[in-house]
Amino acid sequence: MTALRGVGAALAERLARLGVYRVADLLFVLPLRYEDRTRLSALGSLASGQRTAVEGEVQLTEVTYRGRRQLLCRIADGSGMLTLRFFYFSQSQQTNLARGTRLRCFGEVRRGPLGLEMVHPEYRRLGTLPAPLEETLTPIYPLTEGVPQGRLRALIAEALRELERDPPEELMPEGLVPGALPSLSEALRYLHHPPRDAQLEELAAGRHPAQRRLAFEELLAHHLALKLRRRSLRTEAAWPLHDAAQLAPRFLAALPFALTAAQAGARADVERDLAAATPMARLLQGDVGCGKTVVAAAAAARAAGSGVQAALMAPTELLAEQHWRNFRAWFQPLGEPVALLSGSQPARTRDSARRAIATGEVRLAIGTQALFQEGIEFARLGLVIVDEQHRFGVQQRLRLQEKGQRGGRAPHQLIMTATPIPRTLAMTAYADLDISVIDALPPGRTPVQTVVVPEPRRAEVVQRVVQSCRDGRQAYWVCPLIDESEELRAQAAEETAARLKEALPALQVGLVHGRMPARAKDAAMLAFQAGRIQLLVATTVIEVGVDVPNATLMVIENAERMGLAQLHQLRGRVGRGVGLSSCVLLYRAPLAPLARERLRVIRDCGDGFEIARRDLALRGPGELLGTRQTGLAQLKVADLVRDADLLPAVQSSAERLLAHEPHKAAALSARWIGGAERYGRVG
Repeated sequence: MTALRGVGAALAERLARLGVYRVADLLFVLPLRYEDRTRLSALGSLASGQRTAVEGEVQLTEVTYRGRRQLLCRIADGSGMLTLRFFYFSQSQQTNLARGTRLRCFGEVRRGPLGLEMVHPEYRRLGTLPAPLEETLTPIYPLTEGVPQGRLRALIAEALRELERDPPEELMPEGLVPGALPSLSEALRYLHHPPRDAQLEELAAGRHPAQRRLAFEELLAHHLALKLRRRSLRTEAAWPLHDAAQLAPRFLAALPFALTAAQAGARADVERDLAAATPMARLLQGDVGCGKTVVAAAAAARAAGSGVQAALMAPTELLAEQHWRNFRAWFQPLGEPVALLSGSQPARTRDSARRAIATGEVRLAIGTQALFQEGIEFARLGLVIVDEQHRFGVQQRLRLQEKGQRGGRAPHQLIMTATPIPRTLAMTAYADLDISVIDALPPGRTPVQTVVVPEPRRAEVVQRVVQSCRDGRQAYWVCPLIDESEELRAQAAEETAARLKEALPALQVGLVHGRMPARAKDAAMLAFQAGRIQLLVATTVIEVGVDVPNATLMVIENAERMGLAQLHQLRGRVGRGVGLSSCVLLYRAPLAPLARERLRVIRDCGDGFEIARRDLALRGPGELLGTRQTGLAQLKVADLVRDADLLPAVQSSAERLLAHEPHKAAALSARWIGGAERYGRVG
C-alpha cells in the first residue's frame, strides 16, 4: 500500500488495520454515514440535535472558567446567534477568532447554558469573497489510530481519481446483477461522493441502489469463499469412523429415553458422514431444548469407539461444564473418561487434562476456546463439535479443526446452533456446511405459556414469583443492563436484585451478570442449579446457560427492547422439566409499532422456526443472526437480514460462476475478503 504519493511504511501499516493493502482496497473502505455540508442553515433556524453547516461573524471571544478553562466564541448572521465552545485550545486559536472574523462551522447543535451552542465544531476562517460550499455530501469513514478523517478522505479521493483512469474489473457476467442496479464503478463513485440531493434516510437504511449493488457483490464473494472451502474440504481425507467398539450403540441403549424421529433423522445424517473417508462438515440446527446434545454425544461415542478423539467446544465455561457433567454421567459407566479444559481451572487440573488429551489417555474432551490455544495438542483428533456456533467466529472453528490435521487427514466437524435460521439465510451463511434440522421437541415437554404485562402491574409479577417459589419451583428475573441507565430507562440487574432481596426476605435471591468474575458467576449458577437459590436475577448472560428443570418461571424486564431471537432463547431457559412453565414479558409504555408486533409474535408463537421467519419479515433491530451468528467474516456493506431478498440471486449466481467462470469466483472473494486466510484454504 505504498503506491500512492505520501504513503510510507508507517501509514501503510495503519491502513492495513482497515483492510487496505492496495490502492484498490481504498475504494472499498465505505462511509459509515454522511454529513450535509452543501447548504447553510441560518442561525435563527437552528434546533438542538441538528448537525449542520453555519456561517457567522465573530461578535465576542473570551476565556472563561466555569468549572474548567474553556474558550467561548459568539457568532451572529443577522438571524440569530450561536456559541462555539472549546475545551482544548491554543493562544493562536484564540487570536484567530478575533471579533469581526467570518467563520464557516460544522457540528452538532445542542442546548447549553447560554442558549444553542456547538462544542468543538469543525471551522475555517473566510475571506471577504463568498466561499463555495461542498458540492457533494461529506463521507464519514471508519477510522483507525493514526489515520485522521481528513487524511483518509484525501487518500480515497486519490483512489477515486485512479478509478477514473483504471476502473476495477467488472467480475459479474452480463445479466448476473439483479434488477436495475448500477455498475461497480458507478456505485463506488456515488457512495464516496453522493450528490447534494441524495436521500440521507435511504443511505442510512442501506437501501440505495448503489449500496444494494455492492451488497450483492459482497454477499456473493463471501458465499463463494464458503463454497470454495466446502469444495476444498471434499478433496481432503478423514478417518472413516466405523465404531468397532460399538460404543455408540451402547451409549444409546443406556439412555433412559428413546430418540425422537427428528433426532434419529439427524443422527442418521451424521452417521453417514462419519463413515465416509472425507471430512464431515455439518450444521445441526434445532430449537431450544430439541435434544441436539444427545445427537452430538452419539457422534462423539462413534469417534471414541473408532479409536480417535472427539472435542466439544462451548462458548462459556458454564456451558462447557454442563456438557462435561452430562458426558461424564453418560460415558463413565461405559468406561470412557471425559476431560474438561477451561481457562479458569487450577493450573494442576488444567495440566493434567492437557497431558491426558495429548497422550490419548482420554478420547472425549470438553472445553471452551481453551481447546485451541497454543500448547494444547491432541493425540488423534477425529471429530470437532462446536456448540452455539454464533458465539464463535468461523476462524476459531477452523483453528480447532486445524489442530486435528495429522498425517494428511482432517477431522470431521459437527456445528450446532439453537437459533433457528430460515432456509435461504442458512444456505448462504453456512454454504460450507451440510444442514440437518431437528424440528420437534422431545415428548413430555410442555409449551411455555407467555404473557405480556405492562410495568404498572409489576407488583402482581413479584407475587407470582413468590407463589412459584413457595410451591417449590425456581424463577429467573432477567434485566437487559448491569448498571442503571437513565437513557435506556431499563432496570439494572444489580439494582433489581437489591430491591427484590429487600421485598422478598423469605427467598434466596442470586445475581449473575457478565462483569462478575467467572468463578463467582459459575458459583451462582451452580447454586441455582442445586436449588440453593430460588430466584436468580441475571442479565442476558443466561441466554446460553445450564439446564435447571425446576425453574418454571421467567420474567424478562424491558422486553420491548429485545429482538425476537433473543427473547425466544431466554424463554428457552424454562420449560425443561415436566411442570407447566411461564414467561412474563414486562414492558414500558408507550410501545412503538415494531416492538408491539414483536411482543405479539413471541406471545402467540412457540415455534423457533416460525419466530425466525417472522423476525426476518419484521427486520427489527434485534438481529436474527446475532453479531457473529453467521459463518461469514465481517460484512462491510451487506446485512443478511436487510438484504435477504438478494440471497436467492446470490446462490444462483454462485453456482453459475463456479461452473463457468471459476477464476472470477476466486477474484471476487479476494476483492472483498482480502485473502483466503479468512476462511482457511479455499482452493
